[in-house]
Amino acid sequence: MSHKVVDEYTAGTGEGAPASDERQLDMRKVVYRETHSSRAAVSVVAAALVMGLAGYGLLESAVHAIGQPAWLIEPQLAAERIVALPAGVPPLLLGAGGAVIAMAGLFFLLNAVLPGRRARHVLNGGDSPTAVVVDDEVIASALARSARLAANVTPEQVMVVVSQRQVIVNVRPTSGVPVTEQAVLAAVEEELRAMAPEPLPEVRVNISTAGVIGA
Repeated sequence: MSHKVVDEYTAGTGEGAPASDERQLDMRKVVYRETHSSRAAVSVVAAALVMGLAGYGLLESAVHAIGQPAWLIEPQLAAERIVALPAGVPPLLLGAGGAVIAMAGLFFLLNAVLPGRRARHVLNGGDSPTAVVVDDEVIASALARSARLAANVTPEQVMVVVSQRQVIVNVRPTSGVPVTEQAVLAAVEEELRAMAPEPLPEVRVNISTAGVIGA
């Protein structure tokens, strides 16, 4: 669990500090980098695969052009086998190969179209010159404490899951000790408003029907 304080961005120049709107723009860029995962690794993998396949195809074509035996398979023979699919290929092998290719394609597609947000929220960001970027685990820990105090239970009886748009609070009450859902909800929402994460998640409280025997 950790949090980061993103301080004000300043560029020392002979003409003084940047304008306020420029500082805000720089701050938004810094916060975006802290809350979104980089696609550099996936891009490198995709580029390496494309370059490898293109290089292999060029090598096989060059070897074929000078009349030497192919390293793995003749380009013309490979094209004929691809056109003839699924003839000559066991159904199990064909299905496994198709599944692997589909999963790889889905992986790259999702990385391209999804926002790639990290499990983090920005606290007290906005137009302030500073912003606090906090892991969702830290927020969940604070909310679990508020829920535990409101429900009068032990830490092991509360589990909080924080996502980008929703907070789910699961409470297992102590047998014989009633727990009011509205009280837990109010306590968690108050703590959440005090932290002011962006965006502000919606809170949902689940009270278990199976109680825990008190010590």
